[in-house]
Amino acid sequence: MPAAIRNYVLLFIGCLAFHLAGTWNLPLIDRDEPRFAEASREMIERGDFVVPFFNNEYRFDKPPLTYWFHVASYRVFGENDFAARFPTAIAGALVAVVLMAWGTRVGHAAALGQDGSWRAGSMRYERNSEACATGVWAAVLFTLCLQTFLHGKAAVADMWLVLFVTLAHWAGWELLRGGNARFFWVLYPSLALGFLAKGPIAWTPLLTIASTRHLFDRQRRGAATTMGPREQYERAFHGDPTIARVAQESQRLFFIPGSLLAIALVCAWAVPALQRTRGEFFYVGIGRHVIARSFAPMEGHGANSLGAYLALSPLYFVTVFASFFPWSIKLPALVRNMRLGHRDASDNFLLAGTLTIFLIFTLVKTKLPHYTLPAFPLLALLMARRWQRLKLSRAMAWCAAVLFLAIALIAPPFISRLTPSKMLANASRAVLRGEMQFAAAEYTEPSLVWYFRRDVHGFMTPLKVKEAAGFFGQRGPRFIIVPTKSVPKLFPRIEPEWRIFRAQGWDIAKAARVDVTMVAKENDE
Repeated sequence: MPAAIRNYVLLFIGCLAFHLAGTWNLPLIDRDEPRFAEASREMIERGDFVVPFFNNEYRFDKPPLTYWFHVASYRVFGENDFAARFPTAIAGALVAVVLMAWGTRVGHAAALGQDGSWRAGSMRYERNSEACATGVWAAVLFTLCLQTFLHGKAAVADMWLVLFVTLAHWAGWELLRGGNARFFWVLYPSLALGFLAKGPIAWTPLLTIASTRHLFDRQRRGAATTMGPREQYERAFHGDPTIARVAQESQRLFFIPGSLLAIALVCAWAVPALQRTRGEFFYVGIGRHVIARSFAPMEGHGANSLGAYLALSPLYFVTVFASFFPWSIKLPALVRNMRLGHRDASDNFLLAGTLTIFLIFTLVKTKLPHYTLPAFPLLALLMARRWQRLKLSRAMAWCAAVLFLAIALIAPPFISRLTPSKMLANASRAVLRGEMQFAAAEYTEPSLVWYFRRDVHGFMTPLKVKEAAGFFGQRGPRFIIVPTKSVPKLFPRIEPEWRIFRAQGWDIAKAARVDVTMVAKENDE
């Protein structure tokens, strides 16, 4: 195997192992993970891969790409927590590979001293260690930061969004430089796939390209005027654009046909989905989860009043110091270096992409710390270009890797003992039967659906506490999960044939302690 390919393979395997560490006994937590995992299982059960369902109801929150990856993983590993997280780990490892490749290209472009044709430069110059180091450090910085560590293990859509946004940014950078036109087939399909992963936010690379296009034009004109006759001859000999056209090559974005291609790829799924749901997928998926989320906080994530909204405006510029830890300690030095030094077009491209994503989510009212994760590959590459000046060391990288791996291997058993849904499902597995009906009152977390439907064919019925006794009193095998404090009032008399299970833990979504009891009956009385 050629050395370059071997390095990419080793990087992918190493990052995949890093992201998978501990996932075999880490339960699905929060609310989104079980929703994604269960919706993928219901896709298989229904044989419907167009419209997602969760708990037998439409799930319009996200497009279907992540579910499709989960379905493929279930075919290999079965329907379990590890299989739900495996696709995310692959996406995280692929982002590292993309960053290594892109970072090496950026390093070589800087070593050549111009942003002209890559092909001519690659024939004249050998790969140098500094250029390769830029790619390696970009992959390391992204992989070994806190937010990537957390979302590289989460069974949600974010890491796939990051992958396709990064690919689109790389392709846009190449086309702006007048690089190989084949990057057209990377840019626009990546925009489409990013949309299918998490919606319109995947098209932010177009804003980056539009805002930095004139900078590449200006730099390429300067490069063209400084070329000597021999260099002009060599570039023409190798099939590169002539000097007269060099300033026009960054126009080769093919925006109209590319946009039509991206829209066509999205419509291949969207049109059947809209037809089958009579447009409801659009009204809820775009209207509520994109537009409404932008103007009002959802699920308590954000501020309702204008004053609180303004106070939270700098949130992401503050949380980045935690999300990008440990490399965030170098951010002040990076800002100072960029202010004092000379930035080239590539620096401005990366900076524009980073700020675009941060500013978009600053304006959006619904806020969560991980929303800016698609900017982290750009930030990592921006920092990797200055790894020597910022005094980034291998020791720092190794310490971060050891710390995160220790957390990944030590924390899951403790988290499992704090997850009521999984504890109840494991404790009651011997009495669960496929035909059982089940309900939950007050504690109606999506994780209940995911863990209990491994053994029960039906779906969870959410109830109010006062309705619990009536549900349990109906004929047929069934069980119900209620707050432990409500059991004496709901069931003043416990029949001998009933089975009782209790679990105490933590509701991460609500940041509250949980004490619930499951009451089950196996007979038809």
